[in-house]
Amino acid sequence: MARHAQSRARTRLSRRSKAVGGLALSTLVGTALWAWPASGDDHNSATDAKSTTSSTASGPDTPRVPVSAAKSAPNAAPNPPAGRPIPGLSDAARKRIPADSRQVLVVTGKNMDSFESRVVLYTREKDSDDWEPGPTWSAHNAAHGWTDDHRYGDLRSPIGVYPLTDAGGLLAPPEGTKLPYDRNGSFVADGTGVDGEPLAGAFDYVIAINYNREQGTSPLDQQRPWGAAKGGGVWLHVDHDGPTQGCISLKPKVMRELLRTLDPDLHPVIVMGPADY
Repeated sequence: MARHAQSRARTRLSRRSKAVGGLALSTLVGTALWAWPASGDDHNSATDAKSTTSSTASGPDTPRVPVSAAKSAPNAAPNPPAGRPIPGLSDAARKRIPADSRQVLVVTGKNMDSFESRVVLYTREKDSDDWEPGPTWSAHNAAHGWTDDHRYGDLRSPIGVYPLTDAGGLLAPPEGTKLPYDRNGSFVADGTGVDGEPLAGAFDYVIAINYNREQGTSPLDQQRPWGAAKGGGVWLHVDHDGPTQGCISLKPKVMRELLRTLDPDLHPVIVMGPADY
């Protein structure tokens, strides 16, 4: 995979070309380097994430345990909750939410091939099965939509339920951040995105989605428990007004709010996919 600190120039895709699909993304021009991708599989650090100095906000460190399955999280509840459930999810998706989770970030795409989505954070009180919704935010997902079999470079976001345990970014963590936070100069997004939009600031704030990554490490960590072919580096990050390569992007103020709100003691997870997943 390419690294964050490098800058590359690549062939830009228009929304029309993405709809047709299958067009070649590569062709080197002279000796020029490629521009950084919008987000997703290619944004690994040029520096070993574990060797850099990190700034960890308040909250316990999470253990280094690999995510065990693409569409499940540890300690999954055997049955959907008996109280007020999260609307718009299938029973299968509800069953994959861990029994001890009290924060669920639901990302819903318009359809299987859309790169536009909406995001709602649901919370529940201790010993309650009633999920309460927060505000609804707009977001972008991958340029070609969604997949339940994500592969490196497919320009689709992985469908599933994944823990949210680690954060980081180029900027200092917002006051009150609870997730372990790696402030690191390697969170750099240069060049342009899939639609030609500038990427500057996209990695100011990042929350790692535990798809094919080692839990309890910096989002920059390059370990891929399921192998490189399954992709990785799938994050929540700052929106750059265009589709991503696999991540979910939100406005800066929303990312700051999530960093202040998500609490490792409440075992937050993300449920992501097209409508009615």
